[in-house]
Amino acid sequence: MHGILHLSWWGYIVAALIMTQITICAVTVYLHRCQAHRAVDLHPVVSHFFRLWLWMTTGMVTKQWTAIHRKHHAKVETPDDPHSPQVEGIWTVLWGGAELYKKEARIPATMERYGQGTPDDWMERNVYTAHSALGIMIMMGIDFLLFGPVGLSIWALQMAWIPFFAAGVINGVAHYIGYRNYESPDASRNLTPFAFFVGGEELHNNHHTYATSAKFSVKWWEFDMGWLVIRTLEMLGLAKPKRVPPKAILSSEKKVVDADTLTAILTNRFHLMAQYSKNVIRPVLKQERSRAGAAGAALLRRMRTLLIREPSLLDASNKQDLEKALEKYNALKVVYQFRFKLQNIWARSTATQKELVDALQEWCKAAEASGVEALREFVSHLKTYVPQRA
Repeated sequence: MHGILHLSWWGYIVAALIMTQITICAVTVYLHRCQAHRAVDLHPVVSHFFRLWLWMTTGMVTKQWTAIHRKHHAKVETPDDPHSPQVEGIWTVLWGGAELYKKEARIPATMERYGQGTPDDWMERNVYTAHSALGIMIMMGIDFLLFGPVGLSIWALQMAWIPFFAAGVINGVAHYIGYRNYESPDASRNLTPFAFFVGGEELHNNHHTYATSAKFSVKWWEFDMGWLVIRTLEMLGLAKPKRVPPKAILSSEKKVVDADTLTAILTNRFHLMAQYSKNVIRPVLKQERSRAGAAGAALLRRMRTLLIREPSLLDASNKQDLEKALEKYNALKVVYQFRFKLQNIWARSTATQKELVDALQEWCKAAEASGVEALREFVSHLKTYVPQRA
């Protein structure tokens, strides 16, 4: 028995991949970047197509998904986070992420506080929300009609795709293992630079650093399929990105720290701190390791990560090792303390612009007088930052 489409075995695989990719595209472009973060505006035709498709392939309600994701960002890595592997455990989130989602969706306070601004038209109230399971049944019938009995397997794959890869892998693994471009104050990770099959969602550390950006990739070698879709829709007049990650602009002619420097580094503070880790902490650590010999090598080897990590993400054992190294190696202690002094400048939310410029100038003078060559070179680099002009 065959369906309307008579495909070869590989044809069924291609069909299944196309359908699951449309689903993940709807999640990342519509639910995530458009609804949850307002990072892109979509044409009503595109938005409604994604709503219809998600109704048939996931049964998810826009308001529920949006509210839960917004709460995740607001309460990240705390007991109030709906799905943090740091709190719930990695295996609970990986294999039970969908259940955590359903549990949070039943909390009216979450929906009321974090679900504002989502669609509330007749279709949403009377079809998509009121009969969320109906769409899934319709999709099963469509798959059977198109592909015959094998269509049931394709339908099962569709139903498992988002619960496993989005609710499990992205919400779980991407807050547990992977690489970090930025030291955001949470445990987010990038799983791979080639985020094709989950629409760019694997670039999770980038996203948590620049949550309101429509574009998740920041390195030239990272690939964001969701951004490719948005750019294609933009060329067709069907989408308008509102924000992307800032790009640091440097001018070798600039030699002083002033208000323009402050403006530029406030905009690019995550990039600046990534440069600090690369050009100050790591060279100093390398020098100390070369001097320490075998006795201190084991301790200093662990410092590569601990010296740049957000302190709240370190466990008791890591904190103890870090304190031991800082006490023993003064150069590391100096650059570690200067790191936090720099970060504290832009954390002073009540300070005037003049006070912040003065604080930045004082930091630069102290860094140049520290006797650490890497710090002096970093100050020279910092002075070249200029703001992006409209």
